[in-house]
Amino acid sequence: MNARICMKALALLFALLAPASHAQTYPSRPLRVLVPLSPGGGMDAVTRSLAQSLTDSIGQSVVVDNRPGAGSQVALEILADAAPDGHTLMMLSATTVIYPLLYESRFDLVRDFAPVSQVTAQGYALVVHPSLPAKSVLELVNYARANPGKLNYGSSGIGSPIHMTTELFQIATSTQMIHIPYKGLGAAYTDLVGGRIDLSFATIISSQVHIRSGRLRALAVTPAKRAPALPDTPTLAEAGVPGVVVVNWYGLVAPKGTPKAAVDRVAAETIRAVRAPELMKRFVADGSEGVGTTPAQFTAHIRAERDQWRRVIKQAGIRGQ
Repeated sequence: MNARICMKALALLFALLAPASHAQTYPSRPLRVLVPLSPGGGMDAVTRSLAQSLTDSIGQSVVVDNRPGAGSQVALEILADAAPDGHTLMMLSATTVIYPLLYESRFDLVRDFAPVSQVTAQGYALVVHPSLPAKSVLELVNYARANPGKLNYGSSGIGSPIHMTTELFQIATSTQMIHIPYKGLGAAYTDLVGGRIDLSFATIISSQVHIRSGRLRALAVTPAKRAPALPDTPTLAEAGVPGVVVVNWYGLVAPKGTPKAAVDRVAAETIRAVRAPELMKRFVADGSEGVGTTPAQFTAHIRAERDQWRRVIKQAGIRGQ
């Protein structure tokens, strides 16, 4: 048994033997929240906003540590090796759930970690280039059915939530479109606004400026209810396509074996933070909403997401590359 495994085993044993003491002293030092993406993106912004709120409420600094790479696997490795004492957490998204379904990974998010709380939910907008002869979702569906393989759509990569959402939409509407994966949403936007691709499911925050300027046309949004940032845009169900409800989301997980008292404390403080008026207002402006769930609710959410995307991958025949 190597030294790293021994140290982790000792830390786990200590956490199990002294839950009462831990509850009284936690947190005893600054918390670290791993972010599996580079600074500057939506997940990073949400994490830093939450970190500030948690710092104020728990009396310890909360430090954001960006560790991008390998579809969140770099950050997951660090989290798996961290002491299970509640002082190291990780922010993850739907991408972290999808990745192991397409690519080799030794991790199971529920089995190997301790889900803490869902932090936010942010929907997508179905946007098309104005030159496309479709001013509603049903017009788009009818056009796509009449012209199989003619329309193309962009995404931020194979297995990305945007890719998976579009595949789910095609399954629900019996349509066939060509997938054009990009290395990032920015490049996809350039081609979409330029008319080189026809449509995409895009994050609400990133698409708002193009929708308002008329460079893109919004046909629907993917959450179960209308998005406050696009109040005049119907949901997919309202637009005639029921059964396709998708939100991207961010949530916190801890190392496996983290004491329940620590997990519950972070969950409770997260719920309080994301439902506070100031943070709620900030999230809405960014096209998302604060959620805040118990560990049990977040565990159930991860399992439901995994089941849904596994079905989509099988039905659409998607393969990782």
